[in-house]
Amino acid sequence: MKTWAILAQFDTPADLMHAASSTRDAGYRKFDCHSPFPIHGMDDAMGLKRSSVGFIVGVMAVIGATIGFVLQTWVATSAYPLVISGKPLFSWQAFIIITFALFVLFGAFGAVFGMFRLIRLPRWHHPLFYSEQFKVVTDDGFVLVIESDDAKFDENGTKEFLAAIGGKNIELVRGEG
Repeated sequence: MKTWAILAQFDTPADLMHAASSTRDAGYRKFDCHSPFPIHGMDDAMGLKRSSVGFIVGVMAVIGATIGFVLQTWVATSAYPLVISGKPLFSWQAFIIITFALFVLFGAFGAVFGMFRLIRLPRWHHPLFYSEQFKVVTDDGFVLVIESDDAKFDENGTKEFLAAIGGKNIELVRGEG
């Protein structure tokens, strides 16, 4: 198996936060931090951009509302033009309920499928699960992982870098990425 990443363990959340900002400043881009609980400010320390899930949800919701409104308009004015109680064919007020329902439905689909796409699911087994050191993350461990896909990755140089910023129990993670 090929080397997938290098993993280093840190003692405290503050150490992991410092390691994340040092890793970002050193020019690494494909790295991740793992802890048993969320650490406030970690996204900024890692240099992560804002998630695009909100944009995907918004676009899908507008598409859903548009489809609902246009379909009802077409049905009421062209496909089955029925005059009911003397009302005009285009009574947009009656279309609001279905338009809103499709707005919510398409937004929900956008959230689920957009999230799956962005976090690359489904993935049946992640290479980190082969690591013995990674098991501490669920209890009391703070781990930084630098992937071998990173442009700056060099097995020996990355190991030395992680040791220099305070990483302990540095381990090569092998597996199919």
